[in-house]
Amino acid sequence: MRVRVLTVCLAATIGTMGTASAAETLPMRKAGLWETKTQSPDGNVTVRQCIDEKTDQLAQGAFGASQNCSKRSLVKTDTGYESESECKIGTISATGKALISGDFDSKIHMKVDTTLTGVPDMKEPVRRQMEIDATYVGPCIAGQSPGDIIMPDGKIVKMPTAPKP
Repeated sequence: MRVRVLTVCLAATIGTMGTASAAETLPMRKAGLWETKTQSPDGNVTVRQCIDEKTDQLAQGAFGASQNCSKRSLVKTDTGYESESECKIGTISATGKALISGDFDSKIHMKVDTTLTGVPDMKEPVRRQMEIDATYVGPCIAGQSPGDIIMPDGKIVKMPTAPKP
């Protein structure tokens, strides 16, 4: 159950970033291998992802496109970006706020606060706070495809690709 909640939190986090209808958009990350460390009360997770321009666009919009969001905003600030969202993911309602900073060429930092209601087997709302630090590592490793996510155990998860026109 904890993994499922964390997955939903991450989906909400990325949904917070995926703001196709917002006036602002996040800068694109530098193409290559990025290491992302997520720290939360549920534990710490580090993954690596090979990205290019196309997969970065997909990553920013992937979850937002599949969510029913009544609110998605992204505002540029003096220190980075502030994002807010209210989305429905199946039976779960997620509200989230994120503060995003960094140069998007070498590092990105996010502070995320998400509240989930309607989580199966949970009577009370679930609040998750996490900090995410993404760091550019260098070029993708030989044999990696853009979008490949390398999990902590070494397993590679293929990111879904965009439908062909």
